[in-house]
Amino acid sequence: MIEPQRIEAIGDLVAIVWSDGAESYYDMARLRAASPSAETTGERDLLGRQIGGHGPRDFSGVVVTGWRVIGGYAIQFDFSDGHNTGLYGFDYLRQLAESDSVSS
Repeated sequence: MIEPQRIEAIGDLVAIVWSDGAESYYDMARLRAASPSAETTGERDLLGRQIGGHGPRDFSGVVVTGWRVIGGYAIQFDFSDGHNTGLYGFDYLRQLAESDSVSS
């Protein structure tokens, strides 16, 4: 499994060095907008109806204030707007890096 070896905040970016040698750079506001939390993506009730998840919002100025690796599968970021409930799976972060022009 590919895991983060090092995570750093550099200006308004989060940099991750992965165990396979790849490096990914994430704009903090974009990372906040891409949170996989129920607040951002919504969730389904027992009947399958979508609740919450009000689509993309502008998180300009929101920065990452901390993070922790959860188990061996995800990173939980703390953001300056108080948000910290999204668990960013390693695979999800790699997909974000591939779809974002700020990554290598």
